[in-house]
Amino acid sequence: MREAAFVKQNKEKWIAFERALDANIKINPDHLSDLYIHLTNDLAYAQTYYENSNTLKYLNSLASQAHQKIYINKKESKNSIVKFFKTDFPLFFSSYQKEFLLAILAFTVAVGIGTISTLFDDSFVRLILGDGYVNMTLENIEAGNPTAVYQDSGQGGMFLGITINNIRVGMMCFALGFLTSIGSLYVIFSNGIMVGAFFTMFYKEGVSLEAWRVIMLHGTIELSIIVVCGAAGIILGNGILFPGTYERKYSLIKSAKAGLKVMVSTIPLFILAGLIEGFITRYAFMPAIINWVIVIGSAALIIWYYGVYPRIVKNKYEQIHRAEAA
Repeated sequence: MREAAFVKQNKEKWIAFERALDANIKINPDHLSDLYIHLTNDLAYAQTYYENSNTLKYLNSLASQAHQKIYINKKESKNSIVKFFKTDFPLFFSSYQKEFLLAILAFTVAVGIGTISTLFDDSFVRLILGDGYVNMTLENIEAGNPTAVYQDSGQGGMFLGITINNIRVGMMCFALGFLTSIGSLYVIFSNGIMVGAFFTMFYKEGVSLEAWRVIMLHGTIELSIIVVCGAAGIILGNGILFPGTYERKYSLIKSAKAGLKVMVSTIPLFILAGLIEGFITRYAFMPAIINWVIVIGSAALIIWYYGVYPRIVKNKYEQIHRAEAA
């Protein structure tokens, strides 16, 4: 492409970017980072084909300004951890609600498959959970304590073991996104089928409600972690499958960083799920009201933080941005 045609094709984008930098207004770092990647792509092209040109000098200057602005924005918060969870992540995640909903849908369909398969095939639950675990659970049901497995280990050791296992599953769900979104969807699907088979086993033994309200003490958050980490893996995988206007390499880097942000948001959930399962779930015979408060509160937390709150933060940010632009 001739230099004149290259400039004509991209100059409006560069000018808009330059004006945004010169306006000295607060810009969402993620949005600025996206623009910066586009700019560096153009800069790399100019370095290859228009060496020592005025276009190259201009793009070098613009890229330098953008880098400084991104660096300053990242340092401006005195309490970055609180700001991340309160503002930065919800605003960021508002752009990935479709991936989150896809993960929820995949998990729900898988639970349905596991449920129906177990209802109509007695051997299915043994295929999924293993004979040893199924036999142990049936013995506990006969003894009048379906969820006795959660009372066997020491509290501290159980907390650490559960938390580490949850992290392992979550990281696997994310990491398989490097095999495209199909890898993460596979983990979501396999875990969903397992959950469906697991709960249907209790249903067929006539202790579904008793088991469900105990297991969901920790299961509400634990299963949500799988879905959220699955969404992170889908974000990563989509960056490989659908690079859009980015070079595939830059799209992979961008989507990997986005997926890692989602994974960071689950750290408190990993800890909370482990604490509940290690220290609370063992008290299967607690008053039902306490049980239901924990289950409903956990569900409300997940729905609020990953579904409702990001939209609120996004709307607030857009109102502030429009006011500044005016």
